[in-house]
Amino acid sequence: MTIPRISIVYADSQILVLDKPAGLLSVPGRGPDRQECAVSLAREMFADLPEQPAVHRLDMDTSGLLILARTREAHRFLSREFAARRVGKRYEAILDGCIAGREGMIELPLRLDIYDRPRQVYDPVHGKPACTRWRKLAEREGRTRVEFFPLTGRTHQLRVHAAHPLGLGCPIVGDRLYGTRAPGERMLLHAAELRFSHPTTTTLFTVCSPVPFTGAG
Repeated sequence: MTIPRISIVYADSQILVLDKPAGLLSVPGRGPDRQECAVSLAREMFADLPEQPAVHRLDMDTSGLLILARTREAHRFLSREFAARRVGKRYEAILDGCIAGREGMIELPLRLDIYDRPRQVYDPVHGKPACTRWRKLAEREGRTRVEFFPLTGRTHQLRVHAAHPLGLGCPIVGDRLYGTRAPGERMLLHAAELRFSHPTTTTLFTVCSPVPFTGAG
């Protein structure tokens, strides 16, 4: 699969907002063959990025909005905002199945499966709190389009909350870890909206990205 390059949604002297395609790492991985990522591609256009510009990450298989800091001060500010859960996030996904109800809250603590990295598992005793608000948008032909509003930022949170029987019980279409993926298929999960305060003006920013897939609607 050929991965398209990133596009710039917004840029100023303090921040970059990128639209990351599915199949591209957010930050460099381990090994020389995993160095191309959203950060490395952004650095080709903005050479003044600090050494560690990412303030959050998207899974490689997830597309959508990613914020990078252009200064150390902006990085500190935005990292605090994410840690304090003051950044609003909205995702859209298509689930492989039909779900009951119109909206709700999922609270399933998660931890890393140390025997099957990077898989995450539900663990009510040792897991870290993970909370996701969700809303059904449409349902058709055995699939459901939903909005996710994660209140925490655990690894694979939306993917596990969608697939687990104590969550929605339906994996995201194309999820190779928690569901199934057909050859050439991508995971249908997209970070569609971010709301955050600007590092220098504290003005509330809202940035949006069109969902690049159709279905169940």
